[in-house]
Amino acid sequence: MKDFSQGDIIRIEGFKKQLFIIVSKNAFIKAMGVFHVCPIIPNIPDGPIHIKIQGKKGENGTVICEQVKVIDPIARSCNRVDSLAYEDIMNISDAVQGMFEYD
Repeated sequence: MKDFSQGDIIRIEGFKKQLFIIVSKNAFIKAMGVFHVCPIIPNIPDGPIHIKIQGKKGENGTVICEQVKVIDPIARSCNRVDSLAYEDIMNISDAVQGMFEYD
């Protein structure tokens, strides 16, 4: 398995031009061999759980934080195309975690 990390922007085989961001913690990725992703959609407005991003190499769009999916990179061919700054990773993680906090 390739070394994937939280904040990597990836392409997943079978999803033509769609990009995804890895949101799982690195310890989870190493322990389980799978990771959680959220889709990155171009040209939609941001909001509380829709976070605008720009990767270090220029990939951009809006992360749709409520659409969390689990990906097995051994079963699916995944390629890293960019990565995010730590501040963006924190904003996305806060949005995802905020959906599951108790009232």
